[in-house]
Amino acid sequence: MKLTVVGCSGSFPSAESACSSYLVEADGFRLLLDLGNGALGELQRHCGLYDLDAIFLSHLHADHCIDMCAYFVARYYRHDGGRCAPLPVFGPEGTEHRLTTAYADTPSASSMSEVFDFHTVKPSTFEIGPFLVHTERVAHPVEAYGIRIEHGGTALTYSGDTGVSPALDELARDADLFLCEAAFTHGKENIPDLHLNGREAGETAARAHARRLVLTHIPPWTDPQVNLADARAVYDGPVGLAAPGATYEI
Repeated sequence: MKLTVVGCSGSFPSAESACSSYLVEADGFRLLLDLGNGALGELQRHCGLYDLDAIFLSHLHADHCIDMCAYFVARYYRHDGGRCAPLPVFGPEGTEHRLTTAYADTPSASSMSEVFDFHTVKPSTFEIGPFLVHTERVAHPVEAYGIRIEHGGTALTYSGDTGVSPALDELARDADLFLCEAAFTHGKENIPDLHLNGREAGETAARAHARRLVLTHIPPWTDPQVNLADARAVYDGPVGLAAPGATYEI
């Protein structure tokens, strides 16, 4: 598998990065994890607008899904080649309604489904293209899912947004790469079931025996170097910070 960081800023775009979006590729198949604020523009640096094969939305907060509205425009109103065939979109219950409401002026209540083939995510194991994926609900104020993606004997885990969660520990178990949010700062924010800090991300990786940890979803007001140091203090494996355009071979 190849992982490309399209955007990794938490809560809102920074001057350097769009919000959460990650491209996973294998066997010519392109799966996009989340499509937050500003990510559609950045995606075009790595993939053609119409070259995606599926999208997974971890949850329906704007910094993870709102550019789906812009992507609807690109797919619905395309003239060259005609309207796009429906693209599989995996998301929590109510995804279509959420996106239609956010767009606010679709030609009809069902227009989104003319270019997106919506599938409701629940805790389960299923296939997306060549990937075997396992999803579990994690600790966040809205329905939110972490995902484990397996291919060719390797595993990538993406936390989505979550506080400390036993389900996340299991998703990250022995993962070759653990892409984990670290929005909070240890000793500063302490809000249960919302976000992890760098230390908690490191502790999760250590409990799960993940082989590599990449911290992501760090908002512009959080110092990423503090979170990186906090993660390294409790996790012995390699730790890094996600950055736009960074790629990982898994």
